[in-house]
Amino acid sequence: MAGLGDQPRAHVELADVSKHFGAVRALDGVSLSIARGSIHALVGENGAGKSTLGKIVAGVLSPDEGRLLLDGEEVALRSPREALVRGVAAIAQEVNVVPQLTVEENVFLGAEPRGAGFVSRRALRSRYEQLAETAGLRLAATAPAGRLPPAEQQKVEILRALSRDAALIVMDEPTAALGGEETAQLHEIVRSLARAGRTVLLVSHFLREVLALADEVTVLRDGRVVRTAPAAEQTEDSLIHAMLGRPLTAAFPPKRAAPADAPAVLTVRDLHAPRVQGVSFSVRAGEIVALAGLVGAGRTELARAVYGAERATAGSVELAAGDELSGGPRARLRAGLAMIPESRTDDGLLLGRSVTENVSLASLGGVSRYGFVRRGAERRRTREALDRWTVRAESPASPVSSLSGGNQQKLLFARVLLCGPQVLVADEPTRGVDVGAKRAIYDLVVSLADEGLGVLLISSELEEVLGLAHRVLVMRAGRIVSELRGEQMTESAVLAAAFEASAPRSAA
Repeated sequence: MAGLGDQPRAHVELADVSKHFGAVRALDGVSLSIARGSIHALVGENGAGKSTLGKIVAGVLSPDEGRLLLDGEEVALRSPREALVRGVAAIAQEVNVVPQLTVEENVFLGAEPRGAGFVSRRALRSRYEQLAETAGLRLAATAPAGRLPPAEQQKVEILRALSRDAALIVMDEPTAALGGEETAQLHEIVRSLARAGRTVLLVSHFLREVLALADEVTVLRDGRVVRTAPAAEQTEDSLIHAMLGRPLTAAFPPKRAAPADAPAVLTVRDLHAPRVQGVSFSVRAGEIVALAGLVGAGRTELARAVYGAERATAGSVELAAGDELSGGPRARLRAGLAMIPESRTDDGLLLGRSVTENVSLASLGGVSRYGFVRRGAERRRTREALDRWTVRAESPASPVSSLSGGNQQKLLFARVLLCGPQVLVADEPTRGVDVGAKRAIYDLVVSLADEGLGVLLISSELEEVLGLAHRVLVMRAGRIVSELRGEQMTESAVLAAAFEASAPRSAA
């Protein structure tokens, strides 16, 4: 981590900055100083204002009140392009690639090497290969960016920011879609940026990541700065207490085993699909079964094939009644199989539509008559769902984009649970949410299992897998290579199986 003496020069200063979105006050008189060459982290619950503050520094948003200073000079950044001219680049929480362009075209978008007015393909390739080699983030230069999984699209964003040689990089949840090895690579990149004198403003929900990387940590709550202190003086517990205003007594709710005679509610037999090679397993009523493995192991592909979002080429998927499922997601949802997708923005939510429309989307038949939606019934059902699953929204008529990440995620649960499923497939259900919202989602998942649902959980966080699951199925290269239960379920056993080391094995 960087250090520039006892009194490092301020690279960024915010003085009494406030920002409103309608009646919501996202930032309330925030004052903050960020030292040049440091890694400064922002933490807080969803809705605390940390992403808003990062967007103001990056020129995505303008403050309603207050001042922003770069190297002591007051500036008004009206766009990310203006910020880039000032040496500020941003890596957004949600990936932002042009899907039709290649990786190298996305990385140098707007800054392509040219000759005689045309893009020089040879120079573009040379610059890309040099950058990717230096950063340690290898991606095929000519691969279409839109076909990459989220983890690799995130790498494209990182390379794009690095290609601009910015003095200040704002990173909003940069490791949310990365696996363990990729996260370690990114951490080293962040440290190397600080060693080279660049400043990194890191917005992260991963408190271990913050404590491992940051020089200083600022805690936000309800749009206000609660504390700014050296990271070395903080612990996960102290940060959680500052974020929530209270201690979090336990990370996970008590785990209750499914009854010994509980029937199978989901049975998968010899399933073949893209990146899925002959997978068989079952989930019983009241059981939480987790899929673990490295990025690219086939977990999401398996979940999508089970749900019918990817076409299976062989094998079968059955629910409790023994009937083999066919058709796509709509047919499987009607049959009692629901899914929370990996990316809520790409595959889950209509961000520009209202909370009510998003909640009722999958169960319109229950509030319709003769082909017309009964708006009163739809509103009542939405309010009941929001209350039951504690989704906080200014109004049911508000656009979903106005909700925090945690509330957007809980809204997805509310939507599919209105359909009364027997089985829930939850792919990265806590990605991009804070520690308080995570615990609320954990409580929800466990309560669903207690009510008799079968839950198939996919998570890249080992702590989450081990804290929630009754059984863990480890995937590698599209196959289940190990089944762990009871005392076998340890972090080392999961990693050993994922990396093809010595690990406990049993038939899945």
